[in-house]
Amino acid sequence: MSDSGLPDFAQPPVDETALSIQFAPIPGFSVPHFGLYWASVRNEYPRFELQQPVPNVTEQFGPGVPFGRQLGIAFLELPEIRCWFLDESGNRLVQVQRDRLVHNWRKVTGTETYPRYPALRASLEKEWERFCDFLKGEKLERPKINQCEVTYVNNIEYGKGWKGYGELDKVVAALATPKPKNRFLPDPERVSMQVSYCLEENVGRLYVSFVPVIRGRDGKEILQMTLTARGAPKSSSEEDVFGWLDLGRKWIVRGFADFTTAEMHNVWGKQ
Repeated sequence: MSDSGLPDFAQPPVDETALSIQFAPIPGFSVPHFGLYWASVRNEYPRFELQQPVPNVTEQFGPGVPFGRQLGIAFLELPEIRCWFLDESGNRLVQVQRDRLVHNWRKVTGTETYPRYPALRASLEKEWERFCDFLKGEKLERPKINQCEVTYVNNIEYGKGWKGYGELDKVVAALATPKPKNRFLPDPERVSMQVSYCLEENVGRLYVSFVPVIRGRDGKEILQMTLTARGAPKSSSEEDVFGWLDLGRKWIVRGFADFTTAEMHNVWGKQ
């Protein structure tokens, strides 16, 4: 176990993480501000890419929202863009759009060591403070935060504790039940699944998905397990925002441990 009391793994299959802060669109924030912001961080993030914006998504609860429906809000004002600002290695990036700031860590070569959540959290705190200082310098409003999001993308490789989808019960704990004898169907070729859970007191949801994908860096097919926790902090204060991110991370780590088997925990070096 780690100091936080959460399950800890010496070699977790984490391939990418994202810590995201979503807010109401900042009035007056437009295309020139992306360039001005890049000038303030360019010494650390010398590369940039333009991307399509991420939809504004808010978790909804209550009898009028069937199956925990998410509401995507599309802004009609143009142009809407999202900028990636990347460090030289491409491992770290900050994403900025008019209603969101995201800080990512990801593997590029596949040999990088996951830096752990406390370091990622501290890095996001730094980037958030710098972003808010930039807005203040441009005489723009401080963001009114409405959602937080934590995402962990795990690459579960074949041949490391399991051989294929006929042995998916060796990966997913809920499937670890005796197989019926004289079964007609053969082993599945591929399997996809998605599950969602409500966090305590409906402060958000945890989404867990398993999807077969072709990994871009080496063309290898792997089973990608993605866990995303999303919900609303009590207020826009840094204490409440980062407290929610800590809660989302707790649900992801405990959810990952619950969803996967003891056999895979041994492969990943559970402490």
